[in-house]
Amino acid sequence: MPTRLGLAAALSIAMVGLAGCSTGPAETAPTAPSGPALSTASTSLGTIVVDGAGMTVYSFDLDVKDSGSSSCTGTCSANWPAVTTVGTPSADGVTGSVDTITGVDGSPQVTLDGMPLYTYVGDQKAGDVTGQGVGEVWWAASPSGAKIGG
Repeated sequence: MPTRLGLAAALSIAMVGLAGCSTGPAETAPTAPSGPALSTASTSLGTIVVDGAGMTVYSFDLDVKDSGSSSCTGTCSANWPAVTTVGTPSADGVTGSVDTITGVDGSPQVTLDGMPLYTYVGDQKAGDVTGQGVGEVWWAASPSGAKIGG
């Protein structure tokens, strides 16, 4: 006589076997978005662009628009992590052109209007904008991709 655990295992195996016998259309598992959903948020700076976690995204004055590269390396990249993606990044409410470049670590880094995007380790929660104006080279991004302030 099978134990309760043995019976449960046997039923599980039977259910898995029956699952493949359906005559209806095949179902597929839902997939995650292919990249971070850039969107907009209202903050003390006005409407800005945020990443999929709601964190403020910044541009860096030392980057060159449409250069295809980031100037933020070493300690800079530790304090200002690149906004990265898998696949094509999506955007909601963002009017500037969204694309990717190869970031300093080899990962696809998201760009907005040709400028690489970053978050700031000093921002602790969604809506924080403590990176704004740091060193007079870091700026929150507007929906068009223009820097806010500076």
